[in-house]
Amino acid sequence: MYFALAFAIFPLFTFAQDHEQEHKSLQEAEEEFNATEMIMHHIGDSHGWHFFGEGDSSVTLPLPVILYTDNGLVTFMSSEFHHDTEGHHVVEKDGMRFVNLHEDIYRLDAGAEAVEFDAEHHPLNASKPWDLSITKNVAAMFLTVILMLLFFGVGLARHHKKNEHAPKGFNNVLETLVIFVRDEIAIPQIGEKKYMKFMPFLLTIFFFIWITNLLGLLPGAANVTGNIAVTVSLGLFTMLIMIFNGNKDFYKHTFWMPGIPTWVKPILAVVEGLGLLIKPAALMIRLFANITAGHIIILSLIGLIFILESAGVAGISVPFALFITVLELLVAFLQAFIFTILSALFIGMAVEEHEHH
Repeated sequence: MYFALAFAIFPLFTFAQDHEQEHKSLQEAEEEFNATEMIMHHIGDSHGWHFFGEGDSSVTLPLPVILYTDNGLVTFMSSEFHHDTEGHHVVEKDGMRFVNLHEDIYRLDAGAEAVEFDAEHHPLNASKPWDLSITKNVAAMFLTVILMLLFFGVGLARHHKKNEHAPKGFNNVLETLVIFVRDEIAIPQIGEKKYMKFMPFLLTIFFFIWITNLLGLLPGAANVTGNIAVTVSLGLFTMLIMIFNGNKDFYKHTFWMPGIPTWVKPILAVVEGLGLLIKPAALMIRLFANITAGHIIILSLIGLIFILESAGVAGISVPFALFITVLELLVAFLQAFIFTILSALFIGMAVEEHEHH
């Protein structure tokens, strides 16, 4: 991991050393540098997995574009757009024309040769089909799932089937984390009687978030948990498990709380009912905001070199960016832990058995 981070930062030092020799050519590029566009490009999703380089010299993994239109399903590879996200290159498939506008794919109206825009740069002669594509974030999630299956299905589970002694090496690390989730998260928050029912879910979200966060720190990686759609989905899973596993006492204390005046109960019922939605919302916003903020800070520090047009700034911004990147290793684990422990807490509140006197 540290080697990968050092490899990512190394070109910046090379740039600083060669800046004086290439000042004239770089000055033109710096004048066109847009920090906001650069940051949004790196933290956003895309139809191709871009690693490095620009234009035709860039190294990009093409991904399947899957569109559902009025005429049925249309599929092709993202490389057919030739790295164009401004809508200049038109892809023709099954008698239909498609353009890529800032990673939103539009279908041109019949007879249209190119996309036309209004004063606010909205397309006038194009419409959005249903986009079911395998984007960079989706591909990264598939990669995380494959790694989890290899780590646990092939590695740790196979070891315990063949051996009774404690695992060694990487399997030992995985087992330690599994025991950590069980002893420090599941049992304290849910209780010894019912925690086993929810262990598969808690382990899945913990390792899914942790692994995707770590992969997101690699050069050219996807910002999966910095995508609000992903964190919303994770929060919804927690909410559904909490709602469907809630016992009678949980709903009684939520919508008709005992021991208080009757006229207050409807007010508290509304507040507690909203709490069922606020709890998973807090989960998704916390994860999304923290991961996105980390990436934005790192990219902003690097962007200062080009904004201020000074190689000397690299001596300050690069060490700070490297420090934040190393700090993100801790944040990757911390956010997985917080999301999992709060999910366990909410589930534990729903399944808790109350004593009746």
